[in-house]
Amino acid sequence: MSADPDCLFCKIIAGEIPGDFVHRGERTVAFRDINPQAPVHILVVPRGHQPNAAATAADDAAAFADIAATARAVAAAEGYDDYRLVFNTGAGAGQTVFHTHGHVLAGRSMDEHLA
Repeated sequence: MSADPDCLFCKIIAGEIPGDFVHRGERTVAFRDINPQAPVHILVVPRGHQPNAAATAADDAAAFADIAATARAVAAAEGYDDYRLVFNTGAGAGQTVFHTHGHVLAGRSMDEHLA
């Protein structure tokens, strides 16, 4: 799997920067967001570096499926069957770390605007 030495999430995956991990799998990891937008806000990240969800879906559909499966598992482990899974793709959509990641959000009404 590829890694980018300048990527924040690659550094977290490698253990160079600490993360509050809730899942470590063969293809994905999941850790709590440091700026949560809901009571449960977990990032699901593929171990291989791709810049965004569109690139991962195009280059490695199995990795994209693993992100969705991991999201379901971590939401359930937190006690939620209902959750939101959000991907920001590109700076104009709010992506700030350019390594594919899904935001698992749960624990509040998703009818509210996300900040």
